[in-house]
Amino acid sequence: MKVQNNPWFQKGLPDTSGLADGTVSAATDLAKDLYAKRPNAHVTDLRSVTALADKFEIGSLFIKDERSRLGLGSFKALGAAYAIAKRADERDKNGTASDLQSALEGVTYVCASAGNHGLSLAAGAPLFGAKAVVFVADTVPEAFAERLRQLGADVVRAGDNYEAGMAEAQRQAAENGWELLPDSTWPGMIEPGRDVMEGYLVMGDEVAHQIPEPPTHIFLQAGVGGLAAACAVSARLAWGADVKIIVVEPDAAPALWASIEAGRLAVGNGPVSSMGRLDCKEPSHLALKYLAREADAFVLVSDEEAEGTVELLGNYDLATTPSGAAGISAVHHASTKRDVFGLTSHSRVLCYLSEGPEDV
Repeated sequence: MKVQNNPWFQKGLPDTSGLADGTVSAATDLAKDLYAKRPNAHVTDLRSVTALADKFEIGSLFIKDERSRLGLGSFKALGAAYAIAKRADERDKNGTASDLQSALEGVTYVCASAGNHGLSLAAGAPLFGAKAVVFVADTVPEAFAERLRQLGADVVRAGDNYEAGMAEAQRQAAENGWELLPDSTWPGMIEPGRDVMEGYLVMGDEVAHQIPEPPTHIFLQAGVGGLAAACAVSARLAWGADVKIIVVEPDAAPALWASIEAGRLAVGNGPVSSMGRLDCKEPSHLALKYLAREADAFVLVSDEEAEGTVELLGNYDLATTPSGAAGISAVHHASTKRDVFGLTSHSRVLCYLSEGPEDV
């Protein structure tokens, strides 16, 4: 495990050239309101795991368990589906739709996905009369593609990796007049990804009402950075500057780390990681800008460390994937970094279990 304290904390990156304009949303009221209207909406559990806190030699460990979110098995159920709901709500309120359930008739949403983002889009689109098309790589299991089809989405195979799928999704969206809905942001593609992150604010708002005392530390896993940015927004709204926010990435995909190290937007190169949901080589621009200002430190964990944490969590009824366990993995393997993090036997640590185990 590697750690770098953030030299740009409370300042932001010194070089923002090439970064998209805009800010991360803090619109928790709208996110909560639209989420409450979703079928199968419920507050996910915040679990206090005393045995693990003792093992990690900290005061308490709270884990926000996202494995049951909307029946889709991941925090990402809050993202694409919320962004679609927001568009439907706008049409319903401005009178351009006869009702909310048909507000997006004639609209087709499209994304590239290796997993949970596609499920959220596929589940959300038909609730408002829209169609969904999900582009997946040839390497994605057919069982996962079938899950998408069962939710009503059309599935298109495109290339050997996520990047190839995204390129084809962009091409066909432009060609067919479809709405591209990525879970990232870049110049010219801001609002959809920003809305996806806005949906994730529901998690942090729930935590603020569930946790008995403010945490001293929050460890947040990151791929492009959407979860980490949204949860950091919620944490700062609830607890201000007192809580330490630590962002955790795979050492094979250090996109945020590389950017913080360089002081500007950078690409994190590396091999394929078993933390597949976090295996992203370029950060979301808005997430990077926000986390560069608000995160106290950045951490890289190895596949072996994350896989070891998955095994450990399985003993505590917390079955997950290396991606879902990455934030907890940094706490698990922090024995030589405790002073850097400021962890003590009195620390109150919050982590997010972002997804359930692979079932395809």
